[in-house]
Amino acid sequence: MTFTKKDIRKAYLARRLELADEEAARLNAALLRHCRELHLGSPVYVHLFLPITAKKEVDTYPLAEWLRSTYPGVQLVLSRSYLATGNMQHYLWDERTRLVHNAYGIPEPESGRIVAPKEIDVVFVPMLAFDEAGHRVGYGKGMYDEFLQQCRKDVKAIGLSLFPPLPELIEDAYEGDVPMNIVVTPTQVYYFQD
Repeated sequence: MTFTKKDIRKAYLARRLELADEEAARLNAALLRHCRELHLGSPVYVHLFLPITAKKEVDTYPLAEWLRSTYPGVQLVLSRSYLATGNMQHYLWDERTRLVHNAYGIPEPESGRIVAPKEIDVVFVPMLAFDEAGHRVGYGKGMYDEFLQQCRKDVKAIGLSLFPPLPELIEDAYEGDVPMNIVVTPTQVYYFQD
């Protein structure tokens, strides 16, 4: 198997979609247990993604509950994606936030208070796969790479993956790809740069 992003994207999306519901629930519960091992410091703004359920993405709703209970002062942030332009707008996620599903099934805030990328302390990042250097493969739009480049240099980028790292490095990773500081999987937490 070659390890280009295109090949990885196809193989790992299929692998995730093949998970039985019970297995996906077990993997998500194990991943959340490992998230509870993270030491996030004293974050003020934590960016999350909400799962596209049709693509069996990591279920981040329990993670949001844990963050709110463990870090009482934390402010959660969600994005709205503008796929035509490749941009993301970030909004505070509180009890007044109305979520709507976009054309791709992504739950997003309809509106709210905008949060600038430079204000964000921690970003939880979706991924299909990652390698042992911390490079990730997403859906190929580059939106998270651009977003992470807009954040402060000390932002913690934490990937969430249902699978362990690829057995080889991604062949076509390039300098615009922002590597993760940490990746959490159901079996362990991987630290790359912190």
